[in-house]
Amino acid sequence: MLKIEKKIKLLSVNQCWQGQRYKTKVYKDYEKILLFTLPKHKIDCEKYYIVFIFNFSSARADWDNPIKPLQDILQKKYNFNDCNIINALVLKNIVPKKDEGFKIYLGDASNFCDDIATILNESKEQNS
Repeated sequence: MLKIEKKIKLLSVNQCWQGQRYKTKVYKDYEKILLFTLPKHKIDCEKYYIVFIFNFSSARADWDNPIKPLQDILQKKYNFNDCNIINALVLKNIVPKKDEGFKIYLGDASNFCDDIATILNESKEQNS
């Protein structure tokens, strides 16, 4: 299982595209930062699960806005096709501005049920 945790403001789809789906400078910079700073890891399975834990500073933030840009960057970094993600879970937390960021778990879908219990327990402990 790959665990990633980054303290970085999350981008929405609206911040990523100009008009006809051209990447914005904000998105290009975000992609460059993440591609450079995400850990190297070989992911070798046919079907995947993904868990997003988003730490937003605003309760009004939509939980799903950061998914597509992050998922596209993960695909590029870890050389997988997101059409092979068959299980997904998203958790949203509200945090102070300086604590914005995300955790992502990406793993073999055959381990989803076992891994999800560990992930949820860890998330519960951190939010207590």
